[in-house]
Amino acid sequence: MRVATGLGQDSHRFEAAPSGKPLLLGGVRFEGAPALDGNSDADVLLHALVNALTGLHGVVVLGPVTDALCRAGEKDSAAYVKEALKHLGPLRLSHCSCSLECARPKVGPQIPDLRARLADLLDLPVRHVAVSAHSGEGLTAFGRGEGILATVALTAMED
Repeated sequence: MRVATGLGQDSHRFEAAPSGKPLLLGGVRFEGAPALDGNSDADVLLHALVNALTGLHGVVVLGPVTDALCRAGEKDSAAYVKEALKHLGPLRLSHCSCSLECARPKVGPQIPDLRARLADLLDLPVRHVAVSAHSGEGLTAFGRGEGILATVALTAMED
């Protein structure tokens, strides 16, 4: 049995001027904070997840593939995750661990929703999906409320 680990990271700043789009993290809507700036829905958590999947299979999806999807009108980052999942081959996901650094929004109350949504996207039991959030003690732009940093680690196995 082979075990593989994929690590992904992404960050987005908050929009300078409100566009009317919602703040989405992991496909979950968050109220009380501005949306993140980006061509798609700017879901920084799902973008980090796509990068972690690339870390497992080596096929770069965020950038060339997602830019084309975005130009074609696909703004939902869940579609980008589904595209990245197509390249897993014989690998089978076994665990997902996510960390968010931000001063806003308050993520803690919605961690159960985040875990459930990610588990559904990845076809994992909720108990195999972890999400944590912290402010970084205000030492970075994310901890000062200028944007959000997401880091995702995936574990996969090949029989």
